Amino acid sequence: MVATGTRLTYRRQCRYNTKSNMQRILHTPGGKLVYQSIQKKAKGPACGDCGKALIGLPRLRPMEYRRLKNREKRVSRAYGGSRCAHCVRNRVVRAFLIEEQKCVKQVLADKLSQVKKEKEPASKKSKK
Repeated sequence: MVATGTRLTYRRQCRYNTKSNMQRILHTPGGKLVYQSIQKKAKGPACGDCGKALIGLPRLRPMEYRRLKNREKRVSRAYGGSRCAHCVRNRVVRAFLIEEQKCVKQVLADKLSQVKKEKEPASKKSKK
């Protein structure tokens, strides 16, 4: 435990207890107590669709993300760095079902046009 009677001064310019100026008391080898600055905890990347945290990506501050390589910023999958696997699966299934629905509509339209073509000549012949 750290003695509470000792007075410590901030080691940086900001002299207020703000979120970005958090400090930790540290014992030096010489027996002095000093403040050590603490970095803010990162929220981490989240899925753009459902909002859950993305698995396999580090939780870093924005400046530290810029220093990472591309392979460390994303997962090797479609929508790797922005969507979770479950949402990607939903997107693929939804796209497949929409394409299937278009095919079914096309087949029904062809059948309907064939039925109309068969009825037209029969009605023309009866008029003559």
